[in-house]
Amino acid sequence: MGERRLSQRESDLASYGRDMWPRLLIGIRAGELPPDRPHVVVWPESEREVAAIVRVARDLRVPIVPYGGGSGVCGGAVPILGGITVDLKRMNELSSVDRDEMVCDVQAGMNGERFERALNRRGYTLGHFPSSIYCSTVGGWLACRAAGQMSTKYGKIEDRVAGLTVVTGRGDVVHTDGPIRAERGPNWTQLLLGSEGTLGIITSARLRVAPTPELRVLRGFELESVAHGVEAIRRVMQRGLRPAVVRLYDELDTFINHSSILGGKKSARSHGGPADHMFAPVPLPAQGALPHIPPREHAAPAPDGLVGRALGLFGGGDTARRLASRLRREAVSAALSRPRLVNSLATPLAERVSRHGCRLIVGLEGSRIRTGVEASLVFDELERAGATDQGEEPGREWFERRYAVSYKMSPTFRAGLFVDTMEVASTWERLMDLYRAVKHAIAQHAVVMAHFSHAYPEGCSIYFTFVARSEPVRDAQRAYDAIWRDGLAAASRAGGTISHHHGIGMLKGQAMAAEHREAMTLLRGLKATLDPDGILNPGKLGLPASIEPAPPDEVTAP
Repeated sequence: MGERRLSQRESDLASYGRDMWPRLLIGIRAGELPPDRPHVVVWPESEREVAAIVRVARDLRVPIVPYGGGSGVCGGAVPILGGITVDLKRMNELSSVDRDEMVCDVQAGMNGERFERALNRRGYTLGHFPSSIYCSTVGGWLACRAAGQMSTKYGKIEDRVAGLTVVTGRGDVVHTDGPIRAERGPNWTQLLLGSEGTLGIITSARLRVAPTPELRVLRGFELESVAHGVEAIRRVMQRGLRPAVVRLYDELDTFINHSSILGGKKSARSHGGPADHMFAPVPLPAQGALPHIPPREHAAPAPDGLVGRALGLFGGGDTARRLASRLRREAVSAALSRPRLVNSLATPLAERVSRHGCRLIVGLEGSRIRTGVEASLVFDELERAGATDQGEEPGREWFERRYAVSYKMSPTFRAGLFVDTMEVASTWERLMDLYRAVKHAIAQHAVVMAHFSHAYPEGCSIYFTFVARSEPVRDAQRAYDAIWRDGLAAASRAGGTISHHHGIGMLKGQAMAAEHREAMTLLRGLKATLDPDGILNPGKLGLPASIEPAPPDEVTAP
């Protein structure tokens, strides 16, 4: 690799010793260094170099951890046995777009936002918009079977894949793409997707693209309760309609995130049918444009309630603001020290104060005529299910701020709190049981809210957001572990899956056996075949955190 593309600097080893797993961030915020770090970081620029690195690592029985953007939240990129971290971000080319087959060839290290913009300039979209799009890579999406915000129309990332190029733990290069719908045995692409670097290192992919939409329609609705909202979404999906975005927020999430635009305005449809202005052409994003980043609330808190009175007493200015910020932090910390009480009061309070029930955001996009017709059918079905149309502004507001959540974690940690999300899924018949069971389990340890997204004809995903105190650090880590232990156990008992799109990593490894049972034997068999020495990302996906020793005839004297 040469010195330019290899590093053993302490700053690099510390940076590559973690991803965005909140459990690690709790300790880092308290001044602790990541407990695990690689021995060396390398930046290959070609598939050939990746294969050579794997062969060297295999000869030396040294572990390898693939690294993309580092945005994972499950510890999937943590090098628990040290070794070599292989950062693929120099492999970042969109090499071709085939207009006849509607596929593109892209390297795994390409940044998600840059990839989408490159496709847009050619008149295409991948249709994959995860909240981490500005700081994640194509390879990372494939490694954990990621979902984007418009997955209801375009599918998850595995639905967009026509083939992969993978370097196995033997150092072999495998290409999985082939003739369309060819019946020639197992689908090797789907076997390797979601393997989180444990079966091979994904170096490039052939992905299906779609034309950039001519029209995008965004609407907000209100429903009486979560159960009413779930039923409305099920009716839309099982009617054969395919909105791009479906996001239903429970009462507390609706109350906390509610905007004034949701109330007091008549929608276009309240005057009798769709209006022309509800349909808007989709402009191509400007090159180099940045996401909307919300104001840093911690820097200048708004003068409301006790905070406002504190500012008044001390005459305003920086001193008063620091005191107000401290008061707010202490008040929140005190509230979060009793999560069961807060949860028991929060939802009824939200229901009574907001008078808005649950918010539902719906979006459709595609060709102009088809999208217009499908939008009318979707909105009619929702209204028949009891939804109240709130017009297009709630949808536009969500769309403009849809990546803002990615910028809220740091201020939350600075405030002495930790925040994380748990994404589970089930069929429609079990969905409300899953919602109640997991929310109750998490509520024993943290304040929790939820929204439903990534809907399909057979079921839906639920995205729980929870927040608790991050100080003292040991108590916070114990609470964090209890949340995940109890939450995943509740999901399994209710018939849900332990992960919909964030992956497994270290966080959910212990729950893999309970969910997959006998299928874990097949996974271990694939691991033994593709990575016989166990050097690829050990300890992830519930697989052993160990490396096979060299046979006696391979061991040489020092």
